[in-house]
Amino acid sequence: MRIRPIVGAVQRPKTWLGGSLALPKTTSKWEGDTRVTPMDIVPVPLSTYGAACSTPSPVNRMMSAFAAGFREDVDINLGVGYVNENTIPRELVETALHEVLARPDTYRLALNYGGSTGSENLIASLRRYLVEQRVGGLTRAALADRRIVIGPNGATSLLEAVAHLLPRGIVVTSDPIYYIYCHLLERLGFDVLAVPEDDDGIDVDRLQQAIDRLGADAERIRCFYVVTVGNPTSSVLSGQRTRRLVEIATRLSHRLRREVPVFVDQAYQELIHDPEAERPAAALLADEMGLVYQIGTLSKVLAPALRIGYMIGRDGPLLQAVTQKTNDAGFSAPLITQEIASYLLDHHVAEQVARVNRGYREKAVQTRRWFEQYLGNAVAECRGGRAGFYYYLTLRDVETHEQSPLFRYLARTTGRRDIDGPPDAQRPRVLYVPGEFCVHPRGQLVEQGRRQLRISYGFEELPRIEQALRMMAEAIAFARAS
Repeated sequence: MRIRPIVGAVQRPKTWLGGSLALPKTTSKWEGDTRVTPMDIVPVPLSTYGAACSTPSPVNRMMSAFAAGFREDVDINLGVGYVNENTIPRELVETALHEVLARPDTYRLALNYGGSTGSENLIASLRRYLVEQRVGGLTRAALADRRIVIGPNGATSLLEAVAHLLPRGIVVTSDPIYYIYCHLLERLGFDVLAVPEDDDGIDVDRLQQAIDRLGADAERIRCFYVVTVGNPTSSVLSGQRTRRLVEIATRLSHRLRREVPVFVDQAYQELIHDPEAERPAAALLADEMGLVYQIGTLSKVLAPALRIGYMIGRDGPLLQAVTQKTNDAGFSAPLITQEIASYLLDHHVAEQVARVNRGYREKAVQTRRWFEQYLGNAVAECRGGRAGFYYYLTLRDVETHEQSPLFRYLARTTGRRDIDGPPDAQRPRVLYVPGEFCVHPRGQLVEQGRRQLRISYGFEELPRIEQALRMMAEAIAFARAS
């Protein structure tokens, strides 16, 4: 006779996270048995990483709030780093889709599963694109002995793969940090060593000093992670610093008798729109040991929803492991979007990149003028505006964190009806990224971070940006009077 449990109603605890996890005791009756057995049932046990994920990160909270509560044409998004809708080539994507589906001889099995290294068409298109557009000065010779692999879900998925594949230890990066990735690293158990940067990227002299101070603990360094066009600052990594960075990693690899890889994130590499700005040289060009892995994306110049990210590096255990991790995540990125991206790279990318950069250049220049007009001497330092679509501001005497009067004024959470309005009021809110999210909490920039903020001129159109900066001037005055 098969025995089936019949479990009585179970009352959930008031909270599944924090406090007591035990459920109230209940009884179970078993068919054919009159025994009553008390049970203590707790929620599913989580790994260390799982427990860390149970508390949403600042960017998770911000993205969720944006998706759920953002009122289009009312609230103003200067925070969430969405690309401008007008830069997404909808008609070209539609054309590419039709072309891909109409040419099964070229774009084979486009609606089926793909291989875990990525579409051969897309990889060939990327090689041509990187050389013809001289991205970072790459040449055919420089790419000849490098592999390109496609991530399962954009560039972030490749960074996430690396975080799972390396042993725990220290990751060296710049400060302000790329908070999305650095928060992931720390949830996975890595220690982040954040070295201050300036307008030319990570300060390599301070980087070397930080390594020297580690002494024997330098053995725990697992990799370097840098961004060529910084997020949140939009600082542009200079060629001289790129070469020094690779030299430092090379010397450290010899000292430790093992490779210390350098992961170079090029998410905004193609969006250097200031004609006077230096174009970062590809770190691959300075790499003799095969330590450098460049990570790129087509999200900023084509469309984020295509989810195309790629990694370039010398073949070996790491790239092979990344490929297997992609397979574990679901075989590959959707093959149809890979083939669409391949078609766009082959036929339309040059004019698309030029159009995108013209648009962001116009917005960067005008936004900088409005900083001077509306914020004036409230701004102690303004970085960015040469590339990407961010400015990183340091205010002179006003704090920007989530509990600050500035933030609460712009979020309409001051508690004052004359500012917030009644609950159903259509008073606009302004979203920005507080600097406290962006600086490492154990780094050297914590105090400055309380007066810093990242502003995106990417998503909104210019009239809305001007409106937001007028409101920010009001918020500064409110904060000073509080």
